Amino acid sequence: MMRSKKLSVLVIGWFFGVSAICSAQSKMDFKLSFTQPEAHYAQVQFTCSELRSPNSSFVLPVWSPGYYKILDFPRYIVDFEVKNDKGKMLDWHKESKDTWVVNNGTSQSIVVTYRVFANKKSVAESLVDQNKAFIMPNSMFMYPKDKIDVPVTLTIEPYQDWNTISTGLVKNDAGQYYALDFDVLYDSPIYVGNQKIIEFEHDGRSYHLAMETPEGLQQDTFVGDLKKIISATTALMGHVPYQNYSFIMMGAGGGGLEHWNSQAVFTSGSFEFKSKEHYTDFLNFITHEYFHLYNVKAIRPIALGPFDYGKENYTDMLWVSEGITVYYEYLIMLRAGLLQPKEALDYLSGSIRRYENIEGKNHMSLSRSSFDIWLNFLNRDENTDQTTISYYNKGPIIGLLLDLEIRKNSKNQKSLDDVMRFLYNEYFLKQNRGFKKEEFWAICEQFAGKSLLELQNYVDTVNEIDYQKYLDHAGLQMDLSPLEEGTSFIKRSYQLSEKEKATKEQLVIKKSLFYPSSK
Repeated sequence: MMRSKKLSVLVIGWFFGVSAICSAQSKMDFKLSFTQPEAHYAQVQFTCSELRSPNSSFVLPVWSPGYYKILDFPRYIVDFEVKNDKGKMLDWHKESKDTWVVNNGTSQSIVVTYRVFANKKSVAESLVDQNKAFIMPNSMFMYPKDKIDVPVTLTIEPYQDWNTISTGLVKNDAGQYYALDFDVLYDSPIYVGNQKIIEFEHDGRSYHLAMETPEGLQQDTFVGDLKKIISATTALMGHVPYQNYSFIMMGAGGGGLEHWNSQAVFTSGSFEFKSKEHYTDFLNFITHEYFHLYNVKAIRPIALGPFDYGKENYTDMLWVSEGITVYYEYLIMLRAGLLQPKEALDYLSGSIRRYENIEGKNHMSLSRSSFDIWLNFLNRDENTDQTTISYYNKGPIIGLLLDLEIRKNSKNQKSLDDVMRFLYNEYFLKQNRGFKKEEFWAICEQFAGKSLLELQNYVDTVNEIDYQKYLDHAGLQMDLSPLEEGTSFIKRSYQLSEKEKATKEQLVIKKSLFYPSSK
């Protein structure tokens, strides 16, 4: 983080583009300024040099990875103009909603300017006002079509008395920020304003904590709890894929979004929590986004990388990315000493209760909820609960049952932890790719030592789940007492608890899972 009026960010790297719009040595030089923040506008200028074609195409993404909804960023681009290096205006036209074609002729260097309207309070979109700017780079900066691997520089000119810039991008030897490629640039949100900054070291890594509304913050306690979360997560995975990481915590709002080098989240508007439970909920939330560093950024369905920024990227395995991450946020909090076993069971009970007490469970499978998320993400209609489910609810259920089944059949020598580590090491670190559906289940069966067809059917169908069969592995039970009369069925409590009597084998599994410090 550089606290100055100007910030340069160098982004260089590789990607999968092959077209020769720019040569391997050409550059994209961006400048971002804020001349009208009160009107929610950002000003963008970029220079593309060493052009090799008389017609050069530039593309703006239409969605943000991790946010499964078409956002159509190009609709906010206004006053697009192009000049050559002599200052002569050049003709241009739009080829599609997200692609601008410049007729540069013999000019090998062009300067493009445009304004961006940024007034969306979202972790996936940009917001500019008189007090600050939250920038999602993929909503601002165009890349040369099919050539996303060209070097990029970015200069940010903060508005008037804004003096702090927070981003996960790190510095090179020249004091500039850098990333490997446009993918990393797009995956690195930038917050410009006067936020409170806390910087700390932990296990040889550097951390940047930016807080828009820090009122009520108990700094030592909160930073200490962040360190516990980091330690429990990295101990689980056995590897840390970064040297620097930023926590960008904005004001009142909803949602969070994971990134390779950071997370950007909304808070309740202060750090004065109403109760211990509210604080714990917030820590669960931060843990969820942090574990996404591994599960979805690295361990990912093969459809989610390399990205096609111009259209939907479909997969029926998002329940692994999101649902199992919900499951692990509770396990990590347990292992960090920030949750008690009963609290973890209560959170898991809540997932089961939300899934079982809606009509949609009879109409949508878990795999289809993943594939159809592009239709249903944040889109609620009057029939939503009657026809759909959320992988945030059923996903952690399958995570729990899968973990229990692997532990039971391996005599507690293996667990879902081993599956996650294998996926991370084999497909991400060794092969630099995502996993296929059949590979995921084959690895789970490898560690379980048996077929997991029943659990696969629970994912791919709307079959009723035999909870007690799996809960018995760890001496757990479920309370099914009625809560209220629903429209077509009785809503039940689905409350998990520990059995008073359990076998030695059940106790071993239960203690290793819910009492990790007693191993």
